[in-house]
Amino acid sequence: MTIEVIATSRAQQGTGASRRLRHAGKVPGIVYGAGQEPVAIELDHNNLYYAMQNEVFHASVLSLVIDGKAEPVLIRDAQYHPWKQIVMHVDFQRVDATKAIHTKVPLHFINGDSAPGVKASGGIVSHVLNEVEVSCLPGKLPEFIEVDLIDLQAGHSIHLADLKLPEGVELVALKHGDNGTVATILAVRGAASDETAA
Repeated sequence: MTIEVIATSRAQQGTGASRRLRHAGKVPGIVYGAGQEPVAIELDHNNLYYAMQNEVFHASVLSLVIDGKAEPVLIRDAQYHPWKQIVMHVDFQRVDATKAIHTKVPLHFINGDSAPGVKASGGIVSHVLNEVEVSCLPGKLPEFIEVDLIDLQAGHSIHLADLKLPEGVELVALKHGDNGTVATILAVRGAASDETAA
């Protein structure tokens, strides 16, 4: 399912123009990349704000429709107001279907409560990473990567190399030789001695 984002191109730029847009319920933005000129755009604030609450929006190739013409993009950056729930500016990057993209994808942890380190040993699951940077063709981009904790013992960890990746998807850190920790089960002190006393 492709998420569609509707935008219109804007001629006026600068702080004053951006302020006027925000007063009118719009968000200024820019789309760049794929060897084309950057284009200044404006988007409806509320539609964009609610779409951005969904993690899938940040880890998907979006269909950005500018003045009726669609192109595939990734969201690259968003600036928020320091204390109001307002998106101040948003950047999109065009993607080429034939070129690999680098982007962050969220991790979804499953079976944490069933892991032996939690169930038998009373340990606590610690999520060291909540997202990972992947490299793949735009059409292969997963919405998330699942991390199954079903076999994890107390004091043990899951590393990047243990993750099951969809076909055609690579972890950028692993390519650079970094097999970082994804999750670990912290052994709770005193849990074992309580069991022996009982």
